Amino acid sequence: MTTERTASETPDLGHAVPGTPHPDRERQVLDRIARARRRKAVVREERITLAHGAGGRATHTLIEAVFLKEFGNALLAPLEDGATLRLDGARAAFTTDSFVVSPLFFPGGDIGDLAVNGTVNDLAMCGARPEYLAAGFILEEGFPVADLRRIAASMAAAARAAGVSIVTGDTKVVERGKADGCYVTTTGVGVIERPVSLSASGARPGDAVIVSGPIGEHGAAIMLARGDYGIEATLRSDTAPLHELVSGLLDGVPGQVRTLRDATRGGIATILNEVATASDVAVVVDEDAIPVRAEVTGVCELLGIDPLYVACEGRFVAVVDGAHAGRALDALRAHPLGAGAAVIGAVKDDPPGLVLLRTAFGGTRIVDVLVGDPLPRIC
Repeated sequence: MTTERTASETPDLGHAVPGTPHPDRERQVLDRIARARRRKAVVREERITLAHGAGGRATHTLIEAVFLKEFGNALLAPLEDGATLRLDGARAAFTTDSFVVSPLFFPGGDIGDLAVNGTVNDLAMCGARPEYLAAGFILEEGFPVADLRRIAASMAAAARAAGVSIVTGDTKVVERGKADGCYVTTTGVGVIERPVSLSASGARPGDAVIVSGPIGEHGAAIMLARGDYGIEATLRSDTAPLHELVSGLLDGVPGQVRTLRDATRGGIATILNEVATASDVAVVVDEDAIPVRAEVTGVCELLGIDPLYVACEGRFVAVVDGAHAGRALDALRAHPLGAGAAVIGAVKDDPPGLVLLRTAFGGTRIVDVLVGDPLPRIC
């Protein structure tokens, strides 16, 4: 894999190559990085940039320094994919998401089914069975009605496939040039039927890290659909509803799943960092174990982007008790959407708060969170 470098990125630690750093020096570097991660979030920019919406470090800083500071409460503080609520004694999951993908239509999907699947998946990551959705539309003056009909039909089909109902919504129209055709916001409610407690803070040393299938297909498909690179490939977005796959996993290894996160903006690299930070553990992954289709690898190499940071819309990362990893894989592979599931690494106790990648060349490097994202507006 190739890696997009940033000012905050740390070089390869070089464990298996000549000139390996002294262990004490290496320990100091790791400790310094971990301390930096725990510093209070501060937005230093005076204006919002695209990086603030890309799902990387700038996004996390904005959320913690502005929204969490002002809205902070016990339900919001964990910053999970959705909030877990109690309604008349029952447990429910509640989530919302906005979609601004460009282009609106792409191989394998469009903004409509992406909006439904994305919200269904956020509920699934809470261990919930999705039930109801709300949909809000911001339309630009001059947007073709035919395209709106196509988006609505796509949403309806995706909702039927996921077994959910779109029960309320809102529509606004803004002046020509004030939007980019169509933006969609979806809110979802689901029922949590199992006694599960899924959180990025739940990982423990000895746990296994599993990805539900090949990564990076949605982001790579969007890159090619924009037509800016002159690259031809047959890639399609992996957008899909994941709640049935999650249900099979939870039933296959009851009580053994610690964390579920769908790997959208920022890819699996961002998810793994969220787990490492929230659980104060190390996550160690093997490059050779990460499933990536050859077409995605080729596109990413041509563009100088690491597939670890490329978004998926039909894949998730699961942290499972290591003793039950085999059963978890069997449960995932029993469903078509989990046929390519793989154990990609393990949770360790040291160095806490960091993600380490054992490279194909025998070295080890830190996988950091990018400040922004190499591909904005992918969802």
